[in-house]
Amino acid sequence: MHERSITQSHAHHTSFRTADRTPLLVCFSHLRWDFVWQRPQHLLSRAARHYRVLMVEEPIFKPGIRPHIDVGVRPQGVTVAVPMLPEGMSHEEAIAGQRDLVEELIGRESAGPRVFWYYTPMALAFTSDLECDLCVYDNMDELSLFRGASQELLTLEEELFARCDLVFTGGMSLYEAKRGRHHSVHAFPSSIDFIHFSKARGVGRDPADQTGIPRPRLGFFGVVDERMDLDLLRQVADMRPDWQFVMIGPVVKIDPASLPRRSNIHWLGGRSYSELPEYLSGWDIGFMPFALNEATKFISPTKTPEFLAAGVPVISTAITDVVRPYGEKGLVEIAARADDVVQKAEEILRREKGPWLNKVDRHLSSGSWDKTWASMHKLMQGAMGDVPADRAGSSLSLYATTPAE
Repeated sequence: MHERSITQSHAHHTSFRTADRTPLLVCFSHLRWDFVWQRPQHLLSRAARHYRVLMVEEPIFKPGIRPHIDVGVRPQGVTVAVPMLPEGMSHEEAIAGQRDLVEELIGRESAGPRVFWYYTPMALAFTSDLECDLCVYDNMDELSLFRGASQELLTLEEELFARCDLVFTGGMSLYEAKRGRHHSVHAFPSSIDFIHFSKARGVGRDPADQTGIPRPRLGFFGVVDERMDLDLLRQVADMRPDWQFVMIGPVVKIDPASLPRRSNIHWLGGRSYSELPEYLSGWDIGFMPFALNEATKFISPTKTPEFLAAGVPVISTAITDVVRPYGEKGLVEIAARADDVVQKAEEILRREKGPWLNKVDRHLSSGSWDKTWASMHKLMQGAMGDVPADRAGSSLSLYATTPAE
């Protein structure tokens, strides 16, 4: 048996196992807190107002180390724990190692109110024997359709549905696909931090690495992976060599050599969440060239309302949760082929922006991450008996499943 330890500040060494009556929310995530700022960060930073929030990430393997867990506090009040395991472990040994480290950190039994919040069913493999007072599955993506997904993930998701008290989905199409698998499924599509992204409407200067790029500019921000239609991007760039394509985000799960290289395509790499409004302020059009494949079947891109809040018109491929409601309401242009993208872009560049922006703001006023979290929290309180369950459900069912949010 490997020796185990927890590397963390003394102030947090015992806080997750004491009888502190402040509820503990333990999130098990396949996404890292310090990667791209998206749904988990928006929700958990708000959850930290009501809970002691601990995010347990997937393990990192390094040669020659002893199993331990690195724990650190982020400025948003969320504590992030990363299991550190030696390279060469079998899958079964890695599961056992994570189980030991997590149990040592939070305890097998819940000393006070404790919520388990899952983003990945894979974490059930090492947490199924730990106690919690409420189990939530925030099903933000159909992970089974992503590249490299295993049969084990499908099996564990079935177990998670059987165990959890509440299921939240990251979009309407995912809600429609999952609502028959659990008695309490609620749709919470991508929301918006309007104040943050609307800063783009008033920024008057470009970041240094964008200032030399000519106009017009079509921009994308987010993870660059198998969900992007690189051929579409290549075709549009070739059709309009005088248009510039600014691509921001880390390249994941695909070979960087597969990225189209053109003088008018600018791969700038990842940028922080705080920097995004400065970049968006200099874009004429937001471009979402998602491939229509298994990995995008149920996605609800958070960047859709973020582009709109920034005042940037958007062209997207026909992702279901973009078509409904944004395409149907005339807030986003939907294009299938390169010539469609070019035609829509030319129309956007010619049109007056004011009427469209007024319509955008009316739509966005109905939703925010604050409202999304408040609705989720009421459902959680109802499920735990803190408020009457019938009142929590009846007051939120329509709000929680409407595409406007």
